[in-house]
Amino acid sequence: MKKISILLLTIFLVLSCTDNKKANVQHKSKVTLEKKNKSDIVWYSNIEEAVNIAKQKNKPILLQFSGSDWCKWCIRLNNEVLHTKEFSNYAKDNLILVNLDYPRSIPQTEQTKAYNQEMLQKYGIRGFPTVLLLDKNGNVLHQTGYRPGGPIEYIKHIKQVLEN
Repeated sequence: MKKISILLLTIFLVLSCTDNKKANVQHKSKVTLEKKNKSDIVWYSNIEEAVNIAKQKNKPILLQFSGSDWCKWCIRLNNEVLHTKEFSNYAKDNLILVNLDYPRSIPQTEQTKAYNQEMLQKYGIRGFPTVLLLDKNGNVLHQTGYRPGGPIEYIKHIKQVLEN
């Protein structure tokens, strides 16, 4: 009986690891495809660096706080808006983009985790996705998140905020 229990446990563990590896491979493929789709724009992971570039280019900043691998609304925002050709075309000429990610299964360095946690506290973020529009100096102009309607409606929303 003890041998059967050990055998079943071993089979369970092997199958569990196999499924996780498949999930990771699928996720990595998706990330690679997403990177190809947005290759003409740059997403920064450091707000201070983005502010320096925004000042040089005289552009506002779109700062996204995301749980890219677990947050349903973050995934929808990315797929329906931020990783589309329409948004990329708008953003490359009009915005500096920053993404601070809080994944559950994508590895990050301890330094990245600490920085992202510090920014979460600094900006008082309480949920995901949160999108902040900042002026070129890093001052918050507006807070938003997922909005239905696709990239064209999202771009209109951004333009309205930035024109005021």
